[in-house]
Amino acid sequence: MNVLVIGSGGREHAIVWKVSQSPKLTKLYALPGNPGTAELAENVSGISVDDHAAVASFCKDKQIDLVIVGPEAPLAAGLVDSLSAEGIRCFGPSQAAAQIEASKSFAKDFMARHNIPTAKYATFSNYDEAVRYLESIDYPIVIKASGLAAGKGVILPETDEEAKSTLEDILVKKVFGEAGAEVVIEERMTGQEVSLMAFTDGTSVVPMLPAQDHKRLLDGDQGLNTGGMGAYAPAPIFTSEMMNEAVEKVLKSAVNGMKSEGNPFVGVLYAGLMLTPNGIRTLEFNCRFGDPETQVVLPLLETDLVEIAAACADGNLANINIQWKNNAAVCVVLASKGYPEKVESGKVVTIEKLPDDMVCFHAGTKMENGNLITSGGRVFGLTAWAEDIASAVKKVYANIDKVTFDGMQYRKDIAHRALEGAK
Repeated sequence: MNVLVIGSGGREHAIVWKVSQSPKLTKLYALPGNPGTAELAENVSGISVDDHAAVASFCKDKQIDLVIVGPEAPLAAGLVDSLSAEGIRCFGPSQAAAQIEASKSFAKDFMARHNIPTAKYATFSNYDEAVRYLESIDYPIVIKASGLAAGKGVILPETDEEAKSTLEDILVKKVFGEAGAEVVIEERMTGQEVSLMAFTDGTSVVPMLPAQDHKRLLDGDQGLNTGGMGAYAPAPIFTSEMMNEAVEKVLKSAVNGMKSEGNPFVGVLYAGLMLTPNGIRTLEFNCRFGDPETQVVLPLLETDLVEIAAACADGNLANINIQWKNNAAVCVVLASKGYPEKVESGKVVTIEKLPDDMVCFHAGTKMENGNLITSGGRVFGLTAWAEDIASAVKKVYANIDKVTFDGMQYRKDIAHRALEGAK
């Protein structure tokens, strides 16, 4: 099979890395890809992911048998619809199904319709109405821009003044542009978060291993919120009973709900879950693989990813027996100086040979004058896998100095919750 992976980040490098191991693979392309994917696939330049006709033309020219779409933006923009209309097989949801991530107000209303456990909420497009609601409630809140805001549209105000200021920024000053045309004001829940991704063909649902990521920049979960500074899987806090509950009440309810509303969801459905004192609650849904969770989940997948993705696209997922390694994986994100606010790019990178059971996924790199240089906030995800989380943590940190660039920063306590729980 000829396979095209859409995207250019660490998640896409992990997808390309896994797809490249498939015995079914003939030729692999990444559009646009990055220097890491270039070692495993042919990167495609000169075509914008936003130009659906050009992507479709490329697929026909190269006789692409399967397209795997990595990021949320092209899914929300309807790339799968455009390619499917041209007879090109895709692993990823339609634009209508991708609303489950692209619109938080849609997602919350959808959860309410299908009795999926989540926090209390209300949606507003008018500042004064939002403030009046704010003054009528007496519990801690989260304010979310409803649209896609590159992971930055979730704010946890500590005071009423801060909450009103946040609402003004989003609804009046339009700091998130169209992504903030609506806001969701939501009850703030307490507990540990777990990321649970699942493969689905629109009917069958097969969960992946549960993962936990670290959103805060600094050790001890301090500092600014980021897109994620590391992750590990499987998350030991997530018991088999919790898995059964999440699959039945969250994942299957969502997939069945989408199907019943005429928008079957094909691809990866990601549920961000909160393990509250009152049980599992759904924080959010994403319409694709998580980042950096993909960098710890895919190395533990034994079954051929191409076989799984094709089965999802064809509606045959029930016929695939998906197997996982009895191991654990840990990913540490190596970020640029200044991340996440003002990023220093253009630093030359050196990578020494890593041991087996380790891989360095490129997230923010590019080639310039024959040198590998930094080009973004999260530069690499350094992943190791071993028989247990403690061994994987030891391996990843023992080899971290094999990747160097000026201004490199990373957390030194990835998986601390899992290790503390094991003591």
